[in-house]
Amino acid sequence: MNRGKPEPVSRRYDIADAGTRRGVLEALENLGPTERRTEDWCDWVLTFEDEGERLVLKQYSKGTLMIQGRADHLLQVILHVLSPFLDEPAETAGNGSGGGDRSGGGDRSGGAHVSDRTGTRKLPLPHIGTDESGKGDYFGPLVVGGVLVETGTRKNLVTLGIRDSKKLGDATCRKLAAEIRRICVGKYREVIIPPERYNTLYEEFRREGRNLNHLLAWGHARTIESLLESAPCRLAVTDQFGNEGYIRSRLMKKGREIELIQEHRGERYLAVAAASILARDRFLEYLEKLSGEAGLTLPKGAGPPVVAAGRKYVERHGADKLPSVAKMHYKTTAQVV
Repeated sequence: MNRGKPEPVSRRYDIADAGTRRGVLEALENLGPTERRTEDWCDWVLTFEDEGERLVLKQYSKGTLMIQGRADHLLQVILHVLSPFLDEPAETAGNGSGGGDRSGGGDRSGGAHVSDRTGTRKLPLPHIGTDESGKGDYFGPLVVGGVLVETGTRKNLVTLGIRDSKKLGDATCRKLAAEIRRICVGKYREVIIPPERYNTLYEEFRREGRNLNHLLAWGHARTIESLLESAPCRLAVTDQFGNEGYIRSRLMKKGREIELIQEHRGERYLAVAAASILARDRFLEYLEKLSGEAGLTLPKGAGPPVVAAGRKYVERHGADKLPSVAKMHYKTTAQVV
């Protein structure tokens, strides 16, 4: 894997809402910090280390989250996990559709407006958005969703109040997914990689000196290519989860002809947020199926409840069956078996 040289990192975020701070902690715990400690004036302090990179995250009781250390790829991973909690809704409706455009005016150009600290960016229509679900979950599949947003479907999608799926409850996510599929008939795709297939692919990639980001890129590339079969499109946008060359290197002929945008907090884009909802819905559906077959609830995430459920699963079905429901390379496996 090609990494940049670790650089000094010092970032500050203000997170006033206690519920959001709990969500941040849970998401970071799922990553598996190398150290946890207490410190005056802090709710928690977590340290992450990976191949010479090191970041310390401190959540101060008054709301400030500090990220400090030296990192390159590790910072990208942390920001990807934190993006749902540091983001804003993915577009609000333009004039006449029940909301206001954050840029201060309607979307007269027909493009998709995205606001961030660097200003407003317009994306021409049509364009594709992709996102994945299940990457931080020990049980269940990895799912990549993709949505092709066109001039005729954008307004209907905006009025749904779409947000990144990680900010939605399961029931809301599933209801919105049904609406997205109704609006975007033939213009969405869902690539489901079941646990057994995931484990096989992961091992194949690992033997070739590649990692999880390459597997993710494979899923995103397949989704983009499939959508390009349904309609011409010259632009795709996705959340950045690693080196920008990962996805492009996996694209085939049609995919290599499009412009590919990868940005942190990519769920700000309407198409990416819609894709995240479809991916999460399929993930939840598949996890329910696995739970039914196992005869016990297989929880989301990778925390203590997941370890407990994993041990019950092994007691009932044996450790040799675990690859059919779980991502075996997670550190959780060592706690389960």
